[in-house]
Amino acid sequence: MVFSQATVVDLKIQGNQKTKTSFLKKLIRLKEGSALDSLLIQQDMDRLKLLPAVAHAYFQVAKAEGADGYTVVYGIEENFTIIPFANVYTSVNDEFAFRVGLQEFNFLGRGITLGAFYQYDVFNSIGLHVRAPNLFSKRWGLAVNYQDLTTQEPVFLANGTADYRYNNESIEIMGLYEFNQRNRMEFGLNFFTEDYQYINGATNANVPQELNVDKYLYKLIYDFNDLEYYYYFLSGFRSILNVQLVRSQNQVLPDFTIGYNDFFFFKRIGERGNWANRLRFGVASNINTPFAPFAVDNNLNIRGVGNLIDRGTAAIVLNSEYRHTLLEKDWFVLQGNAFIDGGSWRNPGGDFGDFTEVQNLRVYPGLGIRFIHKRIFNAIFRIDYGYGITSDAAQGVVFGIGQYF
Repeated sequence: MVFSQATVVDLKIQGNQKTKTSFLKKLIRLKEGSALDSLLIQQDMDRLKLLPAVAHAYFQVAKAEGADGYTVVYGIEENFTIIPFANVYTSVNDEFAFRVGLQEFNFLGRGITLGAFYQYDVFNSIGLHVRAPNLFSKRWGLAVNYQDLTTQEPVFLANGTADYRYNNESIEIMGLYEFNQRNRMEFGLNFFTEDYQYINGATNANVPQELNVDKYLYKLIYDFNDLEYYYYFLSGFRSILNVQLVRSQNQVLPDFTIGYNDFFFFKRIGERGNWANRLRFGVASNINTPFAPFAVDNNLNIRGVGNLIDRGTAAIVLNSEYRHTLLEKDWFVLQGNAFIDGGSWRNPGGDFGDFTEVQNLRVYPGLGIRFIHKRIFNAIFRIDYGYGITSDAAQGVVFGIGQYF
């Protein structure tokens, strides 16, 4: 649709019950008194659909009554945005672990996210976060995160595996900047303390059994998002780059740099199908340490593999799945999926040839099911079962809220 030169004399927003009209008008580009521009309207539709509070957006254009110009109405279908979330993950031989929490994605009707979680993974953990992407202006925002995470971590030594109680307490402050609706950046600082306490297993004279180190890191995230949203369906491409420079006060856990990029590609297949893909490539400083940063884990990258079974200083992981709508009734959707997760890691101090080593390669096909509420943001309850087909493979079930990726 292309409009001839005309003027917008009245711009209305309807359908928003909780979201402030002033907040929505701050985000959109079309203004009263501006030229009627179909491309600008479509950009506004895409921008509004990115908001967690918006399930769907549409527009209407009509000749204004008693005026030389047009009335434009933006219609909003709102999501319910106060929702719990949960991730439950285990495998045949592993401990049961879960994370549960509550998030409000539209606090004060201004797109602010407030959240808190509790995690049990052998030990107890908590986290709090607030994210206000438009706090200062249309483009500038702020995010603050606090976490006190405690887990039982395997440390892989030359003569075997040791179990450590690992605690990471951190406070993170991030500035948020939006170049345009496709390009966003986050940058900031994270101050944290890592505490390792030996529990049992193998020992090594060069690896301490107790370690407490204060650290800080610089973080930069660049997000290019060219996805198109239609309720729970996605199509298009997205790329998220994450780079961190970590400074340490102890050479047992020395300074290092880590960077990884997640590439996403989604394609609609007919009326009911959605092909979804995520490719991650990550590299860190290649330090020969048992505390390497890239983990192999059920909840992060490969469904069914187990809870934190290995570590590396570089990683390449591909998740690909086909999602198919089996049933759709008003607000409810039942979706099935078939997936294959695969990846490989570089050993600490190794080289990129490690990617081709059989013992570093994991391939896990599987099946899953999704229960979706179309009018509650991210209200997708998922169950996935992954079965390993590579050497020394496991199998397991992963539960969670939201799509796996």
